[in-house]
Amino acid sequence: MTVPPRSFTAVVNPTAGGSASARTLMPLARLLREAGAELAVEYSRGLEHATALAREAAAAGRAVLGVGGDGMVGCVGGALAGTDAVFGVVPAGRGNDFARQLGLPTDPAGIAEVLLHGEPRAVDVIEANGVPVLGSVYAGVDAVANDNANHSRLRGRASYTAGALRAVLTWKPADYVVTVDGERYRRRGFTVVAANSGYYGFGRHIVPHARVDDGLLDVLIVKHGPKRLFFQVMRELSDGSHLNRPQVEVLRGREVRIELAAPGRVLPYGADGELPGVLPVTAKVLPGALRILLPRSG
Repeated sequence: MTVPPRSFTAVVNPTAGGSASARTLMPLARLLREAGAELAVEYSRGLEHATALAREAAAAGRAVLGVGGDGMVGCVGGALAGTDAVFGVVPAGRGNDFARQLGLPTDPAGIAEVLLHGEPRAVDVIEANGVPVLGSVYAGVDAVANDNANHSRLRGRASYTAGALRAVLTWKPADYVVTVDGERYRRRGFTVVAANSGYYGFGRHIVPHARVDDGLLDVLIVKHGPKRLFFQVMRELSDGSHLNRPQVEVLRGREVRIELAAPGRVLPYGADGELPGVLPVTAKVLPGALRILLPRSG
């Protein structure tokens, strides 16, 4: 079935992945326009501005594209959550983990095919302390590594690798209270991840059974052990064997609260590659809250 040409507004992070946004957007724009689609391009000055641009375009009845990495994609998609707007993902950042979870192409021709001929499908969204999040919420050594990477002079995977090394070497185990659908779990360890998408941290498949359309969050806990344990777990993500370790626990639920058992320690939590705040954080799943253009065969 042929889909009529669509009207798009691309909300762009001009700094994502160096010049990756421009390298992706320029040929993509040409392909869309050659196919008869209308495309307007808006460059954001920050996440708040991107949110306003996305909502304005959606109110005008246009499909809204998030162009950039997971932070921009999460911001634009989150702005549209709970509405009838159609969202398109244009992966052009450093991580592109949410696009990876969806199985979306990263080349301009493949992206254009999805945008022109794909169909909107409902996927879940996380509400984390009232803020929409597409991928996952995580609180532990990974959030500290994220913070280190954000302040690194390195780029891409190298920045996260260096940030993770520094975070693990300086890490002191956190005493967590994790409440899943009202049931409390006291755990000491490295991190807690509440996942809608199974990928985070530049392609690391941390929660391989997570799905974006099951109405549930998969909660992975890496419990206390030698510091080398965290590096071993990271190496095992490619084949999912980390799930066989006794120090790795997976829970599932619709609402997850992550907090520290004792006052005095401040620990950040991450969401879609951003660091919106510090613990405690409550993550709730919003089933089918966002309509995303996906391949018809996907």
